[in-house]
Amino acid sequence: MAATGILAAGLLVLFQDPSLASDQARAKDLLQQTCVQCHRLEGTADSRFNLRAPDLIWAGSKYQRSWLIRWLTGKEAPLYVKGYRWDLTDVPAKHPMVSEGDANAIADYFAEHHKDPRVTVGAFDLSKVTKFDVAFGGVAYKAHACLGCHTIEENGKLIGGQQSAALQKSGQRYDKDWLFRFGLNPQDFVPHSGEFLADATEPQLRAVIGYLMVQGVPDFQYYEPWTSSEFSRADAGRGKVLYKEYCAQCHGFTGKGDGPAASALEPKPAIHANMPFDKLPMEYLYTVINHGGVAVGKSPNMPYWGLTIGQQGVADVIAYLKVTFKGVPEIPATAGGPGGLCVQPRKTAKAPDDFLSKTNPLSSSAAVKAGKELFLKTAQPVACVMCHGEQGDGKGLMGAALVPPPRNFTCGVMMKDIPDGQLFWVIKNGSPGTGMMAFGGLPDEQVWQLIHYIRSLAK
Repeated sequence: MAATGILAAGLLVLFQDPSLASDQARAKDLLQQTCVQCHRLEGTADSRFNLRAPDLIWAGSKYQRSWLIRWLTGKEAPLYVKGYRWDLTDVPAKHPMVSEGDANAIADYFAEHHKDPRVTVGAFDLSKVTKFDVAFGGVAYKAHACLGCHTIEENGKLIGGQQSAALQKSGQRYDKDWLFRFGLNPQDFVPHSGEFLADATEPQLRAVIGYLMVQGVPDFQYYEPWTSSEFSRADAGRGKVLYKEYCAQCHGFTGKGDGPAASALEPKPAIHANMPFDKLPMEYLYTVINHGGVAVGKSPNMPYWGLTIGQQGVADVIAYLKVTFKGVPEIPATAGGPGGLCVQPRKTAKAPDDFLSKTNPLSSSAAVKAGKELFLKTAQPVACVMCHGEQGDGKGLMGAALVPPPRNFTCGVMMKDIPDGQLFWVIKNGSPGTGMMAFGGLPDEQVWQLIHYIRSLAK
């Protein structure tokens, strides 16, 4: 049996397509005759300021094959807006092009001869990247100063520094496992080159890598944790035990928002007994329980329970909420105030002067239609209708759970006295002391569209 196996392997070599060997030889010649004029193919990492072009020592691990072939055949834009050596030039260099066949041969050669032994294949699971991971990664990307050197696309515009590699299409370019290893210590790859070492935790780094791996990938398939096996095994009985142990501290044992910690909290905990949990978006429920109030622009007093109770615990608590709390038959009207007017008492902070002076720059006709779509369906982290109701009167599914209740936008007496700039500031930043979450991720144009629609509801 062993001899047969050896003979078969020998025959395979003898009858192997000779073009494969010739392609490899051709690739090696191209690299040695042309590429090494600028790139290094062996050795250890060196400073950018000692090089003419990026090292290709680990090219077989670093790049996605499809991108590498497009790059070599001239189908990709320059990676360095001011050139690789920005200390010597402020314009990008034109990279030599090769034929499609030579590009494929070079890609094969890199995959065979230029793998990075430090990279662990499978270290980063791209199939488990969620929308929250990417949103959090975008915040961490900015918080750790990545934007200072690298360009990225945001709301259709390129932003960021231009002295390092452009990252607006990084999800098409890099291998996920190599990028994760690079992020653990960039100076392993580019020592003393101005590369910043951030004090990011591994979860933060993984979020940043997830964020980079979706750049330039418009059809990226996000993972939805609520479709996991833990949710198929969710048990309301176990969820009841967890609710009593953790959630009741603030929300109360019967979900009335009267837990022992509630009296000192501002805003008050949500009144679960008034919420029809079986009608709320699963993505919202999962995010606020697993990642905490801050994850949806709400109060930081709501902890991120995922690390404490685990994925199964989150699934069990949601199962308990759904079977236990069905909401109130009719949400009380939010009208009240002096003389029976619909004006609601509020302690909303006044926006800074530079916001108060803003006026809506959009014409109302098209903006109202776009604002309605955002209000009823697409605003993130949750559509406005969930709290403010379909009519904008504060009677949304989640409205009765909030103290104070949501704004009644149909109240013309109140709305006429709120400047555009105040509305803009509150939508962007939320309103401390209320259940109004921050919609900081909405582009300015969409906020103005929402304001037009909100104003159209006033009577």
